[in-house]
Amino acid sequence: MADPLSGIVVGKIVNQTFETVKNARDFGPTLEKSIETSKALDPLVEQIKGYNYSLGRPREEIERLEKYTDNKELIRKSKKLSLNLWKFLLFSGQRAKLLKQYEAFQRYLSLVQVENKRDLMEVLTHLKGNQVNQIRGLYGAPQEPEFIGMVKQFNELKVELMKDGASVLVLTGLGGSGKFGGNIFFVTISETPILKSIVKTLFEYCKHPVHDFINDEDAINRLGNLLREVGKNPILLVLDDVWPGSESLVEKFKFKLPDYKILVTSRVGFRRFDTLCQLSPLDHDPAVSLFCHYAKLNHSSSYMLDRDLVDEIVEACKGSPLVLKVIAGSLRNQPFEKWLDMKKRLNSQSILDSNSTDLLCRLQQSLDMLEDINEKECFLDMGLFPEDQRIPVTVLIDIWAEMYDLDEDGIKAMVIIHDLITRNFINVIATRQVATKTDMYYNNHYVMLHDLLRELAIHQSKGEPFEQRKRLIIDLKGDTRPDWWVVPNQQGIISNWYSFITGMLVKQKQLKVAARILCISTDEIFSSDWCDMQPDKAEVLVLNLRSDQYSLPDFTKKMRKLKVLIVTNYGFSRSELTKFELLGSLSNLKRIRLEKVSVPCLCILKNLRKLSLHMCSTNNAFESCSIQISDAMPNLVELSIDYCNDLIKLPGEFCKITTLKKLSITNCHKFSAMPQDIGKLVNLEVLRLCSCSDLKEIPESVADLNKLRCLDISDCVTLHILPNNIGNLQKLEKLYMKGCSNLSELPDSVINFGNLKHEMQVICDEEGSALWEHLSNIPKLKIYMPKVEHNLIWLHGIRS
Repeated sequence: MADPLSGIVVGKIVNQTFETVKNARDFGPTLEKSIETSKALDPLVEQIKGYNYSLGRPREEIERLEKYTDNKELIRKSKKLSLNLWKFLLFSGQRAKLLKQYEAFQRYLSLVQVENKRDLMEVLTHLKGNQVNQIRGLYGAPQEPEFIGMVKQFNELKVELMKDGASVLVLTGLGGSGKFGGNIFFVTISETPILKSIVKTLFEYCKHPVHDFINDEDAINRLGNLLREVGKNPILLVLDDVWPGSESLVEKFKFKLPDYKILVTSRVGFRRFDTLCQLSPLDHDPAVSLFCHYAKLNHSSSYMLDRDLVDEIVEACKGSPLVLKVIAGSLRNQPFEKWLDMKKRLNSQSILDSNSTDLLCRLQQSLDMLEDINEKECFLDMGLFPEDQRIPVTVLIDIWAEMYDLDEDGIKAMVIIHDLITRNFINVIATRQVATKTDMYYNNHYVMLHDLLRELAIHQSKGEPFEQRKRLIIDLKGDTRPDWWVVPNQQGIISNWYSFITGMLVKQKQLKVAARILCISTDEIFSSDWCDMQPDKAEVLVLNLRSDQYSLPDFTKKMRKLKVLIVTNYGFSRSELTKFELLGSLSNLKRIRLEKVSVPCLCILKNLRKLSLHMCSTNNAFESCSIQISDAMPNLVELSIDYCNDLIKLPGEFCKITTLKKLSITNCHKFSAMPQDIGKLVNLEVLRLCSCSDLKEIPESVADLNKLRCLDISDCVTLHILPNNIGNLQKLEKLYMKGCSNLSELPDSVINFGNLKHEMQVICDEEGSALWEHLSNIPKLKIYMPKVEHNLIWLHGIRS
C-alpha cells in the first residue's frame, strides 16, 4: 500500500513542475509584450522630457518616469536567456521579473492619473483667481507671503501690472513688509549689485548657457536678445531689495518689448520712476492680528493676556511686520512677567521715525530676551555671511563646536537653531530630506534670515572699538581700503633713509586685533593685496569671496590659535585658491570647509579632524599632490565631499587614515570607484555614497567594516550589486537604498541580519522594499518607505 504522505509530496512536486513549465511556456509572449510596450513608450518619454525641460519642471519628475519605463536592461537579459533553450527552467523566474516590472509600471500610471487630475485642477484654480500669466518658484521667487492688512494694496498692484503704460513700477515699504512674492523672474539686488552676476542669474533661470561677458554693456545686450527670444508670453522682472543710488542699474534693464514689466521693490521710493504703491505700516487691528498669529495667542492658550498689554506692545512695534513677528516670537509661551518686562523695554526707547535704525532698536529688545549667552552669540554669528545668501547648518555646527564647546554631532547646535526659529529670528530649509531626523545629518539644511536681522547681528558685533571686537567683520569693495589697511613692508622714502642712517630696520606697526572670529568679505575684482594684520587670537577665519583668483592672507600663518577655516566662493566660476601651504604651521587647525574653489595641493595638517569640500575641483589635491594624503591628514575623523563633479575615484591613500569615522561622498555624478581597501578603515561608523549616479559597485571589503552603523547608497542608480558578505555588518543600524533602480537582487548573506540583537532599519522605496519581502520574518529588520520631498524655495537668492 502506498504511503499517503509520499503521495502528497509527489503531487506537490508534479504541481510545481507543471506550474514551472506553464510559466516557462508563457515566457515568450510576455517578453514580446514587454518589447512592444518599450518601443511604444520610448518616443513618448522623449517628448515628455522635452516638455519637462521647456516648462522648467523639476528633474525628479523625469527621473521617476524613467525609473518605471526604462526596462531595456531587463529585456536585453531576457532576450539573451530566450536563445538558450537549455536554460528552460530559468524562463519562469525571468518571466516573473518582467511581470513585476509591468505591475510596477501599472501602479505608477494609476498614480500619474491622480496627479494629472490634481495638476489640472491647480491650473484651473490659478486661471480663475489670477489672469496674470505667471510661473512661480522655479525662477528664483520666494514662497508666497501671508497678506495681513495688505490685501487691498496687493490687489491694486496686480491691476496696475496688467495695464499698458509705464514699464517700471516701484513698490516701496519698510524692510520686512513682504513687498512681493514673485512672478516670473525674481532677482535680489541688495546693497552692492554686480550687473554681470545678475544677468548670469537670469540666463540660468532661462536654462541658457551662462556666458563670460566682456563688460556690463555686453551683458545687457545679450540679456535683451535672451528676453526677446523667451518673450512670446508676458514677462515680469522683479528686482527685489533695490537700494538708494541704484536707479541707473534699473534703467539698464528697460527694453522695448511688448508685455514686459519691471517691478522694483525697495525700502525707499525712487523719484525717477512712478512710485506705484507705498506699503505703509500696518494699522492697529491688522498689526494685532499678525502679532497674535506669531505669539500663538488664541482661545486654546494656557492663559489669556490682558488686551491692553497686547495693545501697548503692538503699538510700540510701530506697525512693522518684521518687528511684530520677532517680538511676538520672543514672547511665545513666556510667563506674564516676561510680557511686562518687554513692554517696559519697548517703552523706554525714544520713538523715532520708522526707519532701519529704529527697527534695530525694536529688534534689540527681543535679542536681550535670549537668556542663554550661547544663543545670543550664535545669532550674532549669522552676520558673518553675505546678505541674501544661505548659511549651511554644517558651517554653523563647525564654528559653534569650537567656539562655544558644543558637541561635534550638532545636537546642541540644532537645539539653539530650533529655539531661534521659534523666536522668529531665522528660518531653516532642507533642500532634500535624505536621512531620518535621528541621523543628525545636516548637509542639506540651510539657515536664511532677513537682511534687517543680519544688520542687527552686525550692529551688535560693532559695540566695541575696532581692535577690541570679539567678532571682527571686514567688507572690502573694489580697490577701496579702510584707513587702517597697511600693506606689508610699505614704507616711505624718509623711513627707509632713516633706517639706513641708524642701521636699524624700521617696520610698520602691524594692526593687532583681539577678535576670536575674523570674517573678511571681498568682491569679484579683489586683487588679494592683503594688509599686514596680526590676528593672533583668532580661532575662526571666515573668508567670503567672489573672484576667480584668490590667495589666502599672508597673516594666516600667524594665526596660531586658528581652529576653523571657512572659505566660500559666491561667484559663478570656481576660484583658484593659492597659498594653501600657509596652513601647514597651524597646529590647532581642526576643521576646514571649502566651497566652489579649486583645491590646491595639500600641506601637512597633522591635527585636522574634519575636511568638507562642496562644489570643489579636487584633482590637484588628490591626484597631483606630492605629499601622501595619509601623511597630510593623519588624524582626520570626518571627510565630506559633496557636488565635486571632477571626482572619479577616491584615492586609496585615504584607506590608511584609520582614524576616519565618517566618510561622505554625495552628489558626485562622475564618481565611479571606491578603493578596494576601504575595509581597512576599521573605525568607520558612517559611509554615505548617495546620489553618485556612476557608482556601479561597492568593494567587497566594505563587509569588513565592523563598526559601521549607517550605510547610505540612495539614488546610486547604476549600482547593480551589493557586497556578497554585507550580512556580516552586525553593527549596522540603518541602510538607505532608495532609488537603487538597477539593484535587482540581494546577496544571500543578508539572512545573517537575523542574528542582530538591535533593530536595523532599511529605508527604501517600493521597488527596494520588494527585495526584502522574503526576510519579513526577521523580527529586528524594519522596512521603511518614507515620502521624499524636494524643496525648491531654497533656490531664491542662491547661485550654485
